[in-house]
Amino acid sequence: MSRSPRHAPAARSSAVSAPVLAVLAVLAVLSTTLVLAGCSAAQTVQSGPGSGDTNYIRGTVGTTAFRPGQRPAAPQVSGVTLTGQRLSLSSYRGKVVVLNFWASWCSPCRSEAPALAQLSTAYRAKGFQFIGVNIKDPGQANGAAYERSFGIRYPSLYDPAGQVLLAFRDTVPPAAIPSTLVIDRSGRIAARIIGAVDYTKLNDLLGELAG
Repeated sequence: MSRSPRHAPAARSSAVSAPVLAVLAVLAVLSTTLVLAGCSAAQTVQSGPGSGDTNYIRGTVGTTAFRPGQRPAAPQVSGVTLTGQRLSLSSYRGKVVVLNFWASWCSPCRSEAPALAQLSTAYRAKGFQFIGVNIKDPGQANGAAYERSFGIRYPSLYDPAGQVLLAFRDTVPPAAIPSTLVIDRSGRIAARIIGAVDYTKLNDLLGELAG
C-alpha cells in the first residue's frame, strides 16, 4: 500500500526554471553520502574520495517565503569557523540570521558575494547576523581567500563534509550551491533562496523582517 507524500509547510514561492543549476538528491536519514550540485551540471562534488553516488536532480532558482505560524524550526547547528572560532546558531536567537551556503569554486557564489557583503553591513545595526557556510572546499585557505577578496567580514562555518547542510534535511534543505536561508528572531526559517541572491530582492525580504 503506497503512502501519500509528506507536504512541506504552506509557502508562497517565486521559483523559476534554471536548467544549469544542479540540486541535491533527496537525502535519507541514514544516508552516509552526500552529493551536492555545483554551480552547473558539470560542477558536481561528492562527500569524499571513492564516493560513487552521482545521483542528483536539476532544480529551480527562486525564493520560497513561509508565513508566520507556518515556519519550520531551524536545527541547532554548530561548528568551527574559517578563523578557528566555535560558532553556534542558537547563540544568535533574537536576531534575524541570514545563512548562506557557498563554495569558493562556485561562480554564482562569487556573483552574489558583493551583495551579501553590503547587506550584512547595512543590517548589522538592525539586529541581523549574516553567517556563511563554506561547503565542499578542499581547504580553509581557499575560503579565507574568497572572503578577503570580497570584503566579507561576517563569520563562515567551515563545513567540508556537509554536516551543517545535512542538519537541515528534515526542515528546509539548502538545495543547491549557493543557497540562502533566512531565519527569524524566534529561530524559525522564514525563507529559502535557491541560487544567487539579488541585492534588491534580498533587501526587500530582510526589510519585511526588520520590525
